[in-house]
This record gives sequence, C-alpha cells and structure tokens, in this order.
Amino acid sequence: MTLTCDFSSRTVLVTGAGQGIGEAIAAYFHAAGARVAVADWDGDVLARTWGAPSERMLPVVLDVADPDAVTRGIDSVVDRFGSIDVVVNNAGIARDAVVWKMTDDQWRSVLDVHLGGTFHVTRAAIPHMRAAGFGRIVNVTSFTGMHGNVGQSNYAAAKGGIIGFTKSVAKETARFGITANAISPNAATAMVAAIPEEQLAAMTATVPMGRFAEPSEMAAAVAFLASDEAGYITGAVVPVDGGVSM
Repeated sequence: MTLTCDFSSRTVLVTGAGQGIGEAIAAYFHAAGARVAVADWDGDVLARTWGAPSERMLPVVLDVADPDAVTRGIDSVVDRFGSIDVVVNNAGIARDAVVWKMTDDQWRSVLDVHLGGTFHVTRAAIPHMRAAGFGRIVNVTSFTGMHGNVGQSNYAAAKGGIIGFTKSVAKETARFGITANAISPNAATAMVAAIPEEQLAAMTATVPMGRFAEPSEMAAAVAFLASDEAGYITGAVVPVDGGVSM
C-alpha cells in the first residue's frame, strides 16, 4: 500500500466500518498512522473484523439513527483520543421495494440510517472540529442518489439528500477550517457479490473501466479528501466509479 497522506496526528471516525467500504477506509487510515474509531451497529461484526481496542483503534457499537447514542459515541472517541478530526459517514442499509409496495418502515429506516445518521454524526462532531480550527467530513453518497433506481426510491432519496446536506455543511463550516465533501463509489462489496451473475455482467458492461473497484480504491479517495493537502476542496461530490457517471 502506497501512502501519500500523513494522518499520524489525526483522529478519524468511520461509520459502517464492520465490513466492505467502511472497513477498507478505516484500515487505510489506520495504516496511515491515524487514531481510528471504527463504528458499526453490529458489535459481533466489529469484534470479528477489528478485535479488541488497541492504542490507535477503538471499536464503537453505534446506531447512527439514534441521536443520543451518536452524541455518546462521539464523546467516547474524544475522551479516548482527545480529538475528532475526520468523520467518514459511510453507514447504510437497503430495504428495497417498488414505491407502491414500500412500507413506511422500509422508507423510514433507510432515511433514518443514511440521511439521519449522516446528520447526527456531523452535528455531534462539528463543535469539536470548530474548537480545533480543523475538520474533514466525507460522506458516502451514490449514483442512485443522482439518477434513481428501480426499487430504491428510499435509498435514492436518502443519498440525494446527503448531496444537498454536504453542500450546505460545506458552506456553513468553511470559515472554521472544516471541509465537507462526498464520494459516489462503485466498488465490489458483499451487496455486489449477491447480484445474479447475468445481471452483474450487464452492470459491469456499463462501467467504462470494465470492472468494479476494490474497496481500497474508495479508501484512497476518501483519504485524499480528508488530508491537509485537500484543504481547498469543499462541497464537492467526487465520482469514484470508473466512469459510470459520465
């Protein structure tokens, strides 16, 4: 792994870090010297992936849809590491159904985790970033949030909302030395692996680069946006998707 950004003085919180893109992002930051809080609602998954706490790693069992739990979680990170410099809002779920069959619970739960969770974590972290005069917020959105997808009106609404939220936060916090950006990924995750072979082949054919990315390729983009070097980039939505969104 080639590292171009130094995070040895930074504390990073990654939500949805138990597997997939979140796990890869957290591992990248840890390898780059950061103190990393790995958050996920499933404590068993966190334990299998990350094990026990260590000097530079803190597992945090966290339901991002619960604002009080988020506040306690952010406080625990600051108590342990002394700061929270970078937040990566990656936690998400899927509850797919066409809109006329979608239940209130399917709609609400996806919005609560994706959009509500991004709001809760960002709101709780910003006061600490303001006090330090530095902060990096990186949110994970989606191609679906910009273009929609059959059976995913809830997911599309949440991810589209994250884009508007990111731009608003960027405008509100720039004067405090805080940036807010988003990535739109296209990576080979467990969700992609579950797609039937013929459908997956058709999807892959739409990618100009001819493949889905490895999760670590998403991590590199997030790390750049979180770096000191990216201090003049804010309010951007970066497609890390092999050209799908062109």
